[in-house]
Amino acid sequence: MVAELDMLNYDYPLYRPPSEGKSLIFQVTLGCSFNKCSYCNMYRTKEYQERPWDEIKMEIDLAAKHMPDTRRIFLADGDALNLATDRMVQILQYIRTKFPDLERISCYAMPKNILEKSAEDLARLYNAGLGMFYIGIETGSDVILKKITKGATSQTIIKSCQKAKDSGYTISCMVILGLGGKTYSKQHIEDTAKILSVTAPDYVGALTLHLEDGIRQEFLSKFKEPFLPIDDSDALDELETLVSKMEPPTPVVFRANHGSNAYPIGGTFPQEKHQMLQKISYLRAHPEMCRPMGFRGF
Repeated sequence: MVAELDMLNYDYPLYRPPSEGKSLIFQVTLGCSFNKCSYCNMYRTKEYQERPWDEIKMEIDLAAKHMPDTRRIFLADGDALNLATDRMVQILQYIRTKFPDLERISCYAMPKNILEKSAEDLARLYNAGLGMFYIGIETGSDVILKKITKGATSQTIIKSCQKAKDSGYTISCMVILGLGGKTYSKQHIEDTAKILSVTAPDYVGALTLHLEDGIRQEFLSKFKEPFLPIDDSDALDELETLVSKMEPPTPVVFRANHGSNAYPIGGTFPQEKHQMLQKISYLRAHPEMCRPMGFRGF
């Protein structure tokens, strides 16, 4: 795949969710139109742009010629859903004509992107082929959401997730262990468990906070009080509380196996909740199972 991807005129850095590791990526936007989240350094080197249709079409044609059997496509960068609905429909419909074996098209989606689209807009995009959103919840705590300048509240997150689900979309949501530090750990996890129970995403991915050098000072400044990072034992405590307090009404696939995590676990709610808690108890009794810092990927 790497050789073929070299044909596309990617504007780096380029990001996609871990589960899209084998997907073909088209950058329909560059950067992030919000770009103020204090914990995120992904697009700070880019100015938000919406790529011209001629460039997008050319890359779709080129990829279709060399990779006609593509089954999954991810639309990058961080803000594809910010495009006008007509343009997104144009892109989606063209992709569907060029890749006959396609199973899924997905993209990142901020809560505000979803809420700014009408139900009719979301239906048009879904019918054109867009089927999955990756939504960064990060935390259910309004206090922490404000401290990290997320540009969302717990209620707008709940509304956006429900709106997406009502329109038929599969949603995969990310949360970040340690985002409140030691001071807000209990509030962070309890409120996050509540929001995940209410929204019941199809998938939940738990990562662990890692502040890159380029973003660290901004994060600490916006936090507006001393930030006390959690340690690996605290992270396990947060995982245990999160799993124990989550009570989604429909099945949720939960994964905390991202490379940033000290202790990887996973399972499906509700049927594997007990097994996940048992594994956490086992890991607590066997700290040697902790992933060494040098083997963690951020």
